[in-house]
This record gives sequence, C-alpha cells and structure tokens, in this order.
Amino acid sequence: MKHYTSINDIDNIQSWIEEAKALKANPLKHITLGQHKTIGLLFFNSSLRTRLSTQKAALNLGMDPIVMNVSGDAWGIEFGDGTIMNGNTAEHIKEAAAVVSQYCNIIAVRAFPTLTDKALDESEQVINAFMKYASVPIVNMESATGHPLQGLTDAITISEYANKPRPKVVLSWAPHVKALPHAVANSFVQAMQKMDVEFVITNPEGYNLNPEITANTPITHNQNEAFKNADFIYVKNWSSYNDYGKIMNTDPHWMITKEKLGDAKFMHCLPVRRNVIVEDAVLDSDSSIVIQQANNRTYAAQLVLKKLLENL
Repeated sequence: MKHYTSINDIDNIQSWIEEAKALKANPLKHITLGQHKTIGLLFFNSSLRTRLSTQKAALNLGMDPIVMNVSGDAWGIEFGDGTIMNGNTAEHIKEAAAVVSQYCNIIAVRAFPTLTDKALDESEQVINAFMKYASVPIVNMESATGHPLQGLTDAITISEYANKPRPKVVLSWAPHVKALPHAVANSFVQAMQKMDVEFVITNPEGYNLNPEITANTPITHNQNEAFKNADFIYVKNWSSYNDYGKIMNTDPHWMITKEKLGDAKFMHCLPVRRNVIVEDAVLDSDSSIVIQQANNRTYAAQLVLKKLLENL
C-alpha cells in the first residue's frame, strides 16, 4: 500500500480489524518501527479526534509528528495548474508538496469540501494534488468525499461490540443546523459493504447519497422500519447530494430517541449536537458507544501508519 486515501485501499477488512485489535492490546509493541521518522499533519480545517488520535498513533510507533494549521499558519496554496498567481495564493502545491516531502516521511492531510462545486469536490483536488506532487505516502484525514480513518474505526468498533455473526447495521440521517459533508457517511457505507453485516441506509427523500457509492445497498425513507431488529444504529447528518450542499429537510422527527434506538448500540463520529441529532437520553445511556468508538481512532490510524512504515 503506497497511500491510504480511501476505504478501498483496504485489501481485507477483517484481517485489518484483527490487526488493529492486536495493536490496541499492545500499543507500544512496534514503537521502534517509526524511530527517526517524521509525519507531517496538515490541517486545512479544524479537528479534535483526528488530530489527537493520529498524533498519538504516530507516537505509539516512535514517530515524530509535526502539526500545521495550513489555512492559518502557512502561505495560501494554489492547486490549479497553469494559474496566474496574482490573487490570494502565494505558493503552488507543486513546490509545497515537494518541500514538505523533504521534511516528512509520511504526510497526512485534512481538507473539507466546498459543498458548492460538486465536480471540484469529487475531483478530490487537494488529496490528489498531494499524491501527485509529494514523494512520500499520503494519508487522508478527511477529504471532500471520504474519511477512511473514521470508516476503519467504525468497522473495528462494530466488530468489537457485535454479539452475533452477522449483525444488522443501520446508517441513519438526522437533522442538523448546518449543511454538512458526505465524507463520513460515504466511508462508513464503503466499510460496511466490505463487512459481513446486514446493512441498510435510511434518510429522507432527497437525501440519498452518491449512488455510485451506495450501489446495491438498500435505502429506505422509513426510519422506523429501518430500525427494526437493528444491532447498531450509526447516525450522521449530510447535506443533499442531488441539490448539492443544500439543506432540504430539517424535520426534527428524524432525531434519534431512546424509544427509536431500542436495544441497538448508538454510534456517531463526533462532535454531535445534543438534542438535535440525538437526545441526551441516548448519549448518556449504556447504549451509546461513541466514546469507545472515538478511542478506536488511535488504533485505526496506528494500523494505517504501521502498514505505510513497513513499505518505506
């Protein structure tokens, strides 16, 4: 594996899950693997779990992390080819990626979508430019269309908490006050498609995700029907895909309640808006595994970095 930018970079998700569990049981076993190696964490957007868990994962492998808030601490970066740079950008990605590659053995990048230009977002301009012009492996810490570290985390968490061979997993849309990206939902769908689970997506009409990603996964607009006999309910808001980036529905009845949850485990990538996405009674109950899920972010990232280091 040269880069980790998509769930599709995982060749066998079950073997990855087992390896991640082994890392969790003994996080410092490979602490010499990354000795004298540096990872650059470049954040074009804000972060809490991704930033801290990826740093911790690197430290567990003996790596030295360098962290930069690109949008605030660096020169504005131009990504377009042939651009006359007489505007706000002072540095081209061709030079920036090449230079950072001399300082770092691995580069991890976080860059959100515009949610206004579907074609630009789906081109994954930022991640693809780093892969094109950097000379070291690239890790996707959330891009315009995917969050593969989160998707791997979610797969690990479901495997840990499943109490039957083939659990039922539901991805449910929930309301939000802002238009949000599709990245987490997309990577969760792709991860579940690789696992042996009964998987269904539920969302209001007009909120279907990219059909190229959901493919043959069942989609229903009846949330209550989808939740029947669910073992895991993963909740996330996303804006419209067809009416790109728009908020078409704010129906509060899609919020997750304790009554709706039933006996299922509640999952969310965090941060989560209490009493908008999900009521307090769910988050504060034993049915919520969001904190345990967040803990697994370290071991998902550590596994990815371990595999990249082994190929350097």
